[in-house]
Amino acid sequence: MAKFLRTSGRAGVRRYVDAVAKVLIRLGVSANAVTLAGTAVVVAASVFLLPQGHLFAGVIVVGLSVLTDMLDGAIARVQGTTSRFGALLDSTCDRIADGAIFAGLAYWALAEDRYAACALALTVLVGSQVVSYVKARCESLGEKCDVGIMERPERLILAGVAVLAESFGVPYAMEVGMAVLALLTTITVVQRLVHARSVLTASERSVDA
Repeated sequence: MAKFLRTSGRAGVRRYVDAVAKVLIRLGVSANAVTLAGTAVVVAASVFLLPQGHLFAGVIVVGLSVLTDMLDGAIARVQGTTSRFGALLDSTCDRIADGAIFAGLAYWALAEDRYAACALALTVLVGSQVVSYVKARCESLGEKCDVGIMERPERLILAGVAVLAESFGVPYAMEVGMAVLALLTTITVVQRLVHARSVLTASERSVDA
């Protein structure tokens, strides 16, 4: 979860999420099933709502579906069935969902002749994938890479605010929102590359020593 969302109220939220998770477990719902279902709903909203200009409905559906990110983890935790494949599936589905959201917004912007918003949304789409890739690649080399000002929760929140503002008629809300996202996402890529270079170089030096 985003760093700025890690507050003292986390325990209270976790209690409610765990309660819902226990109900789903009784119904025989697995963590992986929740992950896949949530991703399917996000993709459907991104394909059928956002490109058609149903921005308000789209952001509400996507926002509710993103809550499955908490539920699938809670189910695995309560059941004691956390697995490396589950973590891989969750990360893969996050990338699919992110790609669908920003591709849907780019398609809508293009259809509306909002070329700047389209280009910026595509920039965010690529940047968000690179942010996640740098982390995954660094960790595959044995070092943590949890740095950066624009992680996935922040991206989704800021994108949601921009889409809601656009749906209420705020002028250039999408252009401004996507521009800020593109800038901060690019900064995050640089932050992670700099961090990765530092920790990987230090690790290589310690091995050589």
